[in-house]
Amino acid sequence: MGEVSVDLAQHRYTIHINAGGINRAGSLMNALPLGKKALIVTDENVGPLYAGTLADNLVAAGYQPEVLTVAAGEASKSMDTANIVFTQAIRMGLDRKSAIIALGGGVVGDLAGFTAATYLRGVPFIQVPTTLLAQVDSSVGGKTAVNHSLGKNLIGCFYQPSLVVIDPEVLNTLPERELKAGLAEVVKYGVIADRNFFAYLAANAEALLKRSPAILANVIETCCQLKAQVVAEDERETSLRMILNLGHTIGHAVEAAGGYSEYSHGEAVAIGMHAAAIVSRKLDMCAPEDMEGLKTLLGRLGLPLKAPGYQPEELMRYLARDKKVVSGEVSWILMTSIGQVKIIRGVPGEAVMAALAEIT
Repeated sequence: MGEVSVDLAQHRYTIHINAGGINRAGSLMNALPLGKKALIVTDENVGPLYAGTLADNLVAAGYQPEVLTVAAGEASKSMDTANIVFTQAIRMGLDRKSAIIALGGGVVGDLAGFTAATYLRGVPFIQVPTTLLAQVDSSVGGKTAVNHSLGKNLIGCFYQPSLVVIDPEVLNTLPERELKAGLAEVVKYGVIADRNFFAYLAANAEALLKRSPAILANVIETCCQLKAQVVAEDERETSLRMILNLGHTIGHAVEAAGGYSEYSHGEAVAIGMHAAAIVSRKLDMCAPEDMEGLKTLLGRLGLPLKAPGYQPEELMRYLARDKKVVSGEVSWILMTSIGQVKIIRGVPGEAVMAALAEIT
């Protein structure tokens, strides 16, 4: 079993990575000062597969869980759906020691985390991520949010989980498209922080696509370690943590322009990383072989590099509403090499438009 500690100034929690981990969730929760009522939030895809197993495990550990199933997909990251969760929590009589548990991917994690952060001004939050993207990225670090029609993740807060339980075995039921989407976030870690890890991914691309248990477990633990280090240094994203947004600036614009339905988050991040690499090259910040290396690996993993048919002008309008905009300037994460990035403000508009033209 792998364990990764996230050590923050005022909060500490552990990420447990273990095959069959869902069947240990109750015993792990018993090590925390929790009440016995718990609300499991899941979606229509994950609930039929794992909600019963998790609920039974919690009952065996002495808890009184209830399951709330929401619609699958980005549309559930909304204030309307959050209100449904609030209503269920109130009806159950959840108090400030009762846990809200996210069982699902990034959408469920964001939704459940946002409601846990705001219900009774904050109740314990537990992550049981079931997608690769959530296991390596969104379940760690405490970002919670819902979307607005004018932009992604515009309504939210930082709220750390009390516990993260990662079971790599659940990835066996993950659709291939979602596995590949998660690999986009995996590649991101190699680009922003670890050239050797990037090389490891390139050497094991086919094994990852075949879901090698050993390779996946190693990749999940490495990504969690890298993210834990960044979050521990900059919990509130005032400086260093911004590097985790590589590919997300244009990626979020692509998601929004497609109505959050055409490209998944991971696919949009892959397109966004390609675009960021193009901008980096146009500003002469990285070598051509680094940009090509990123493109090649994303392609080998079956990820999109372009969003054909999208309009650069429309994407620019979404960029202007990005939550990372400060005083009218977008904070860009750009490559200097594989394994190293810089936070850049004031990127020339013509460089951005040129990159958008190349990916549409």
